[in-house]
Parts: sequence; structure tokens; C-alpha cells
Amino acid sequence: MGIPDDDLSAGAAAPAGAGAPTGDAADLVAPKLTVARRRDIGDPVEGVAGDLIRTRPVIGRPEMSVRQAAELMTERAQDYLLVPWSAGGYAVVTDADIRARVVAAGRDATTPVAQVVAERAFTVRDHTPAVEALTELLERELTIIPVLAADGEVLGVVSQADFVAAPAGASMGLRHQIARSRTEAELVDHARRTPSLIADLVRRSRPVHEITRVLSLTNDAIARRGLDLVLDRHPELDRAALTWLSLGSNARREPVLSSDVDSAASLADSTTSNELDGFRAAFTEVDVVLRRAGLRIDTNGAVASMPLFARTHDGWRSAARTWIDDPLANKGMIFASLMLDARVLVGPRDSAAAETMLTDLRSNPRTLGLLLAESLATRARMRSMRDVLTRRGDTFDIKTHAITPVVNIARWAALSVSSAEVDTRSRLQTASGSELLPDEQASTLVEVFDVLQRIRLSYQVAQFDQGEHIGDELSMKHLSPLDRSLLGQAVREIAGIQRRMANMSHYVPIAAGEADH
Repeated sequence: MGIPDDDLSAGAAAPAGAGAPTGDAADLVAPKLTVARRRDIGDPVEGVAGDLIRTRPVIGRPEMSVRQAAELMTERAQDYLLVPWSAGGYAVVTDADIRARVVAAGRDATTPVAQVVAERAFTVRDHTPAVEALTELLERELTIIPVLAADGEVLGVVSQADFVAAPAGASMGLRHQIARSRTEAELVDHARRTPSLIADLVRRSRPVHEITRVLSLTNDAIARRGLDLVLDRHPELDRAALTWLSLGSNARREPVLSSDVDSAASLADSTTSNELDGFRAAFTEVDVVLRRAGLRIDTNGAVASMPLFARTHDGWRSAARTWIDDPLANKGMIFASLMLDARVLVGPRDSAAAETMLTDLRSNPRTLGLLLAESLATRARMRSMRDVLTRRGDTFDIKTHAITPVVNIARWAALSVSSAEVDTRSRLQTASGSELLPDEQASTLVEVFDVLQRIRLSYQVAQFDQGEHIGDELSMKHLSPLDRSLLGQAVREIAGIQRRMANMSHYVPIAAGEADH
């Protein structure tokens, strides 16, 4: 195979400042809080996180006072300070932190910085793809992320502003407009621009997994705002009880223009039956809003408005046990696959209940055998018997016959090495070198997946440009000779790896001697 691709994405807003009290702390600290942004945006940037750094890091000491920290930040014309953390790494103090935790709290300006920071900061390595750094910035709702060298030395920080001039920078503006939509009509108006944004990135030949990540982040913003607007109409529903999960390709950060946006809801165990009904009714309203916004919502599929996908935390845990105990009778393979791809979209990222359910599912020894059976059941092929009988040899369902087999293999492979990675490429890379997935085959599948997604997305952009229905069934005669050749080669590579997996599975222990294949 031979069409490599790379990575990209978007940032998060700084915490809002609190009101300023009178007194010594306010008098001494407040004048020092207005500082310049770290840099002006120059030429477009892309690549890795280290490429985005434009200034030396501002590093303080845990014992220095808040007054000294503010003076150093002002002197360096920066809005942050890095403080060495006792257990290694760094903590971050921003001017917003000083407003909220010192000025607004009425604390003295002589307060040591160590008493202002709450935890060690999330960091990335300098070689981290820019898209991944930006995704973390957005998902974790961070102001900045420190960037470290391989030896742990801090090189600088990156913030949302550092990504504006990147190739996907336009998506940042769109997501902000979506997030700030005051009405459903505004949300719909902004969200409907998403396909044009994605088409532009495709035409500019951006790496396909950058593009799908941008689409996923934009879909996330639409779903979050749609959910917020609906819940605003239902004050009787306790938002704190809700964890909203993204499922499927959007959760894996791999959606294309034809992808459904699947979801699930996990609610506090204290939620009553009537309250659960109220949430499900509200989620039906969310479906309507998201459809108006241009997202594909399958009412017969995995959506939080359906009873099977809106349960209490304990209900999910019980369901997971049932799927594994009797997978065929309870569609266990389908449910297990969906939930293993789940990603928290609204609610605490480390939701104990959701994590417990997923951990229980991953740790069950029968899950691995279940996923291996799924990986081998959906075989990669150019034409099915139905295609032959109906004389539809000119069309090819790229999702069913090529992409889904790779996704299934990656899900199984990641679980086989106890990895919690969610996206297909990372799952394959993490599992590379295992007994059932040698390095060469893992690399081949990553490359094959990129090629398939590029062909799929390029075809769909052509459908969008022509005003046609956007789907996964390709007309072979409309593909270039190169794409037809690549498609055929990709399917042969996947099928060959599946055959080897099937043969090896008879000789290699899957999980404590248990496997359902």
C-alpha cells in the first residue's frame, strides 16, 4: 500500500474570571493580571506540538508568593506560570486561577503558589501530533498544555490560539459559534456548515485522520450544545445525574459524512423510573434538534432516546454481564462492541460508574473471545453472494466489506493487550507486535485503514458537491483506476490477515482458555 496520512484538531476556552474583592490581596494582585497573549499568529502551523512553541516557558517555584508569580508573569508578558510538581512534572497557574483562587477567595497575596495549584498538569511530548494535543486541550477544557522533551524538560506551552493558523483552524471558529449558539435556530444554522468545512479540508489534501477528527470534534460540539438547549427547557431534570456517551465512529474520532452519531446515557442509580422516562423524552427532543442540525440520527439504532441506551449506572453494569453470559441471545456482540468504543461527552471524564462498567466488560475473559469471533465473522471481500445474484458487481459497500473488518480487528487487538485506546489507528499501533498481530501486519492495517478512509471520504465529498445522497456504496466505474487498484489490494490484505488470525486462534490461548469462535 502507499498513501500515508497524518493528524490535526481544536482548543478550549480559558476559565472565566471571578469578581474582585477589596482588600490587600485585590490591591496587590489585581493590577498584575492583565498580560499580553503569548504570541501573534504568523504563518500556518501544523505537524507536532513542538512546532507550535514560540516562547520560552515561564517557570516559577512552589514556595514563591502569588504576588511574585503575578510579577513574573507580567514581566514575561505571559498569562501562565509553570510550577515544578513534587511527584514530577509541572502544575500550571494562570491569571484566571489567581483571580478565582486568591483574589475572589479573599486570600493574601503572600500565599505560596503551591497552595493555589490543585494538581499536576496534563502534558504532551514535543513529538505529539498537533491534532492530538489540540483534542486534549478541547476535551479536558484546558487553557494551556505544557510540552515536554523526551527527557522530561519543559520546552514551552501551547494554547488554543497557537492552532488558529493550522489547516483546520477554520473549524475552531465554527465550533465556537456552535458552542455559543443561543437558540436552536442559531445552532442549526452554524452546524449546517460542517459538510462544507470537511469538503474544503479534503480538497486541500489534508491527512484523512486529521479530517475525521475535526469532524468528530465538530459533531461533539453540536451534540453538547443541542443537549444543553434541550435540558434548559427541562429544569426538573438533574443534569448532575447524567453521563452522556458518544458511541460508534464518532466516539472513535473516525466519522465521515455518512456516519450516524450514536449515543448512550448513563444516569445516577438514584434516578427514579419517572425521572428516567423524563430524561428519555428529553433525549427524543435532542434527536430532533440534531437532525435539524444535519447529523444523522438512526431512530432504530444506538441513541440515548431508546430504552436500551438510557439506563442507570447499575443497569448498564447488569446489562454488560448479560451480554457476556449469553451473547447470542442478547445481541452481546453488538452491545459489547458499541460500549467498548464509548467516550464520555458530557459528565465527568472519569465517571466512576461508567468506568466500572467498561472495566468489567474489558476484564471479563469471554469478551476477548467474543470480539475475536466478531473480527472473523465479518470478512473483507469485494463482492458478496447477494451482489453476484443481484448483478450489482459494479458497486462496493466500503464500510461493510472493508472498513468494519479493520475496526473489528483493532478493537479485539487492543483488548488483547489490555489497551483502553479507542481509535482504530491507535489500537492497531498499541497491539503491534503481539502474537496474533505481528508488527508488519499491524502496520499494514494502519495503512490500509487510512487508504480506505481517504477513498471513502473523497467519494462522499464528490457526492456532496453533486447534491447526491451521501453513502458508503461506491460505484466502481466512478473511481479512478488508482483507487480501484488500491481498494482491491486493501481488501486482499485484510482478508489475508483475517485468515492468519483464524488459523492462529486455534493454537494461541485467547484469554484464560476461554474463547467463543
